[in-house]
Amino acid sequence: MKWGPPRRFTDLTTRLGLRRGTARARFTALYVTLFLLSGTALLAITALVASGGSSDSQAAPDNGVGRPATATQAQGRIDELEQQLAQAHDTQSRQILTGSAIALGVMAVISVGLGWSVAGRVLRPLRVMTAATRRITADSLHERLAISGPGDEVKDLADTIDDLLGRLEGSFDAQRLFVANASHELRTPLTTMRASLDVALAKPGPVSETTATLAGRIRVELDQVDRLLESFLVLARSQHGEFTDSGLLALGRLARAALAERAEDIAAKGLTVRENPIDDSAWVWGSRTLLRRVADNVIDNAITHNDSGGWIDVVVLAEEGTRDNDGAVSLVVESSGPVLDQRRVADLARPFRRLGADRTGTGRGSGLGLSIVAAVTEAHHGTLDLRARPDGGLRVTITLPHPGDRATKSPNAETDVAR
Repeated sequence: MKWGPPRRFTDLTTRLGLRRGTARARFTALYVTLFLLSGTALLAITALVASGGSSDSQAAPDNGVGRPATATQAQGRIDELEQQLAQAHDTQSRQILTGSAIALGVMAVISVGLGWSVAGRVLRPLRVMTAATRRITADSLHERLAISGPGDEVKDLADTIDDLLGRLEGSFDAQRLFVANASHELRTPLTTMRASLDVALAKPGPVSETTATLAGRIRVELDQVDRLLESFLVLARSQHGEFTDSGLLALGRLARAALAERAEDIAAKGLTVRENPIDDSAWVWGSRTLLRRVADNVIDNAITHNDSGGWIDVVVLAEEGTRDNDGAVSLVVESSGPVLDQRRVADLARPFRRLGADRTGTGRGSGLGLSIVAAVTEAHHGTLDLRARPDGGLRVTITLPHPGDRATKSPNAETDVAR
């Protein structure tokens, strides 16, 4: 059985356009409607009672036959007085009904304000719960609504949501712990397999060409699995949101270092790098390891999924702050490449999502590069924007909050950048 407001009231609020409004507006309309119905019913009862009293006060007519003159005159005087009394009663009843109708109209207007205020007080705990729930994210599942008050339906709902958050926190922690532990545990057999391969190739005597080729392929796959496990560790760490190596970093220098480390890959593919402008004084605060991984991943993505003889454009800018915020620092990496579907580009920030046959995960790719960038950026309270270029290629924009006073108060700024 479905519980809800009466169908007639639902139809009324629908015609009045209140169904799409807030619950407070619907409660106010309900209060006003109930007040008007009860007031109208009271007014109708008053009118009925008044009309009944007026009719009862009117005496039956008498022709005065068979009565003496004096008695006839007295009876006429009595009838005249009764008529005057009935007229006065009717006038008083009309005045009462008119005054009641005016009072009902005035109170109807006042009831709108009273209903709005009462509805607000009734819904205040729900607004508090909504605001608290919006503040809770995957990185702050330890927070609870902790609504105090009597043990009513609202308190039961808040406690149910807190229990749900507790179960979600346990599930997230178990998932992150499993990824981290599995990645660590798998490193041991990988190391053993790599060592066994080296021992087999180092044995005295000639090694056949087939064996050497097979060993080379196995080593490539082992390196790929090793990078994949490292990506899992970084992803789990960034999603956990606990950084032990936070410091002040120059985002532009991280981008330059990533380009310098990949100079051979850039030259092998014949890519042209445009670095205009890169602001070396664009400071950000965060994990040195994770932010360096962000710069490495976006540059790797621009190289791996680029056309031979294409180009890469790297820009780092610092936006000035206002009274309300300290500004932001943006890293923009734009590259040439195949034409992508913008409707599917957002999937690149999800693990193991690739677009087209060129994004197959072969070679250095693991399908986790941009998902790690998204996780690290979110953990640092930043934003990631992926845009497909009309002429082909991808534009990646990473925006991180400016460190504010930390940029001038940190005595180890240069040390943090050099590490």
